[in-house]
Formats: sequence, structure tokens, C-alpha cells
Amino acid sequence: MELICPECKNEIKIENPQDLKKGTILECNTCGITLEVTGVNDEKVDLEIIDEGK
Repeated sequence: MELICPECKNEIKIENPQDLKKGTILECNTCGITLEVTGVNDEKVDLEIIDEGK
């Protein structure tokens, strides 16, 4: 599963995609933005920005 950062448009690496669930907190390694998973459907993950990062 590929996640794209809504801020910098780079890929967010996920070690265990099967562990993704609503409420999971992720950080983009490229721009440092913090994201929360707000929904998980088959091949789509909805993300919401919760901290603008560095």
C-alpha cells in the first residue's frame, strides 16, 4: 500500500500496512508533517493533517 503525503506529495513508508487503522498517527519522513488516519478502505487511506511539522 502506498501513502502519499498531502503536503509534499512524497511517499510515506509504512512498515506494517496491515496495522493501519483509524486513529493511527504517521509522520512524513520528508517534510515532517504529522498525519492521522481518519479512514481505511480497501486500497484507500484517508489522512488528516494534525501538525504542520518542521
